[in-house]
Amino acid sequence: MKKLLLGDEAIALGAIDAGLSGVYAYPGTPSTEITEYIQGNTLAKERGIHSRWCTNEKTAMEAALGMSFMGKRALVCMKHVGMNVCADPFVNSAMTGVNGGVVVLVADDPSMHSSQDEQDSRFYGKFAMIPTFEPSNQQEAYDMMEAAFDYSEQQCLPVLMRVTTRMAHSRAVVEVKEKARPENGMNYNSVAANWVLLPANARKRNDKVTAQQIQLEEDAAKSKYNSLSPALPKGKGEKCPLGIIASGIAYNYVQESLKTLALQENGQEVPILKISQYPLPKRLVRDLLNSCEKVMVVEEGQPFIEEQVRGVFDSQNILGRLTGQLPRTGELTPDNVAAALSNAGVIAPLATREVQGVSPLVVARPPQLCQGCGHRDVYTALNEVLKEYENPRVFGDIGCYTLGFLPPYKAIHSCVDMGASITIAKGASDAGQWPAVAIIGDSTFTHSGMTGLLDAVNEKANITVIISDNLTTAMTGGQDSAGTNKFEAICLGLGVEPEHLHVVVPLPKNMPEITRIIREEINYKGVSVIIPQRECIQTFKRKAKERKLKD
Repeated sequence: MKKLLLGDEAIALGAIDAGLSGVYAYPGTPSTEITEYIQGNTLAKERGIHSRWCTNEKTAMEAALGMSFMGKRALVCMKHVGMNVCADPFVNSAMTGVNGGVVVLVADDPSMHSSQDEQDSRFYGKFAMIPTFEPSNQQEAYDMMEAAFDYSEQQCLPVLMRVTTRMAHSRAVVEVKEKARPENGMNYNSVAANWVLLPANARKRNDKVTAQQIQLEEDAAKSKYNSLSPALPKGKGEKCPLGIIASGIAYNYVQESLKTLALQENGQEVPILKISQYPLPKRLVRDLLNSCEKVMVVEEGQPFIEEQVRGVFDSQNILGRLTGQLPRTGELTPDNVAAALSNAGVIAPLATREVQGVSPLVVARPPQLCQGCGHRDVYTALNEVLKEYENPRVFGDIGCYTLGFLPPYKAIHSCVDMGASITIAKGASDAGQWPAVAIIGDSTFTHSGMTGLLDAVNEKANITVIISDNLTTAMTGGQDSAGTNKFEAICLGLGVEPEHLHVVVPLPKNMPEITRIIREEINYKGVSVIIPQRECIQTFKRKAKERKLKD
């Protein structure tokens, strides 16, 4: 049976068909559609597959380990910066091992389409000594899910699967199974000595996992997802002018680029080593290096393979991002890959086209807060009050409201990571800054802002915290927010004084009340929290449309 699927959808369906029992995730572009697909899938609903959003990526990873402990298969999904949040349980999961299979799906975002950095999550797999899969197309993304779950249970290790934005959000026809595999039954086979990471237990597991690396590398060399073609020359001393190592979606760019180049040089096709399973299969890399004058490494993200190849083989004839043939930052494209191959000096020049830059007809449109968004009224009120103070500072966070940095508001002075607004405001206040205002969204607050507020309360920091609550996780499409209708109780529970906790409705008609409250709380020498609460205009419109259709 064939289906037209996004890369994210292929991953999701592959997991369901592989016998998934639960997906655990926090929404983050470009990974969000995986969980949403499972939430809407008929079979997933019939089977009762867990698919509720988690508070953050750390809780998602830990819950997945709990499902694995009981013998069932679990999928964890996040974007690359979410890996930083779940790093503690992720790295330790190699020490605990797994009972039911665990696949950790991370979606990297080269060129930072909606992210703070270009982090390459393959380093996490190597760092944690966990096998890593990297599909090069949607069909592989679907097929690899079952292979990854099987391999996870075979090796008693979680498996990291890494995709990038273009893979996650592009479509292709995928051949899928007619019938999904049944879920694992619950069992009690988990060995407590593995899962209780006392030093004596962890040392034994560390020795075992370290010893497994030889087998993991050999499995990668034999994997059907890693291939070397065409056959290398067998004549003594005979070498190809150029070989290519390509991974993930970059493999497709190489194939497309070669169609525009002269494919043969001295009668020899260009050999390509495709890598989609790690650890790096050094045996295959060695075969390619020994048979080619030069080797170009083409990979999306950071020079993960290129650095390892250079470190292990110490070759001066390795080309790639580090040598300037390919751009050091940003996404690869068929055009810049074609240019790199052409400029390597061992392949004929571009045969049928010139490398094209961005079309002058494509005009960038800066992002902006939606018309009718409650965040607009929050920033209007905040700016009105802060005009009265000398050198005020507003510390922002991750969400739609980060756009308050842009005109016309120009309201925030920092945005570092999820939850950092409150702790950075506290640190600035510790340094003597006043006013120090933190603005954070509802979903971000429950994700990782609550602990910062507790620090501030414990030290009676002189800060004003604005939790701009639009009743949803708006930036990623309107998913449920973990703290909806709970923020007052949470803040009181963390120790915020009731007389300095306010809920307001951000509308123009309420501007006098809102500005008065902001002014009073800035002048209060302690922690105060203001919660502007109004539903996201996009989810409001969506619900209104759904009600109309229902009626």
